Amino acid sequence: MSYCVFMHRSDSIYDDSPAERYQFPKQYLGRAEASVGSWIIYLEPTKVAGTRGYFAIARVQRIIPDPKAPDMYLALIEPGSYLDFPSPVPFSDGDGPIERGLLNEQGKLSGRAQSAVRPISPQDFHRIIERGLDDHEPLLPRVGAPAAGFEEAQVPYLFEQQRDRVQYFTSRTMRDRVFRKIVLRAYNETCAITGLKLINGGGRAEVDAAHIRPVQANGPDIVNNGLALSGTAHWMFDRGLISLDDDLKILISRQVNDVDRVRGFINKTGFAFAPDRAVDRPHPHFLKWHRENCFKN
Repeated sequence: MSYCVFMHRSDSIYDDSPAERYQFPKQYLGRAEASVGSWIIYLEPTKVAGTRGYFAIARVQRIIPDPKAPDMYLALIEPGSYLDFPSPVPFSDGDGPIERGLLNEQGKLSGRAQSAVRPISPQDFHRIIERGLDDHEPLLPRVGAPAAGFEEAQVPYLFEQQRDRVQYFTSRTMRDRVFRKIVLRAYNETCAITGLKLINGGGRAEVDAAHIRPVQANGPDIVNNGLALSGTAHWMFDRGLISLDDDLKILISRQVNDVDRVRGFINKTGFAFAPDRAVDRPHPHFLKWHRENCFKN
């Protein structure tokens, strides 16, 4: 097993879904196979406008031939392992590339930097996740929401044992904190259903980070599986009283006993507000799951 970098573009021509699968050509099979059972870091290329750099971590469960595409393979991501970085890491800083292993003997960037799948040293791996998971300004929870984990002191993300590392990356408390951070940031702390942005006197955003496909149903902690929702909107969404179509039109269940008041509760456009960045928008895959498995049509 070895750590790897998987290069991914939000406008990729490949059949990628970073929290679920990564498609790659046969030429990278050997490198990808070495990552099975280990952690990988996702990198958005510098050629992408507004690149996020190193933006997420996940663990490869297994690799299979792509049944739909000859000479292509799929790295299947272990459910629940994907996690966006609250602080995406740029490809390079004042000291050069963050991946020091990309430098050749002359100290220049080598051709390995163009490889879509490549191994990464433990030293470079830890350097990236220390920066990516560092969060000096965590968003405070809503009033009445569990505060566990939000007041933890920041410590270096250095691990002596594999077990410690796995326990940290899979900690629900840590993941909930990070998920809230990335979703509320994407929605500017504004409820997607009502359009209201309420900050209480303690500086807390009165809005939740809701999973579209819940964790209990293998919903990943990825920003496009999230919505920023006020407490009431979150309650209605989780119980299938409201949902969204692929164009973000707000759907109201026929089981709602006071449709007129609900229509007055949602914003006047009848559509959920979307994040500014297209890559952060709710993915149709997750919205479809909610309509088919949760929404009371």
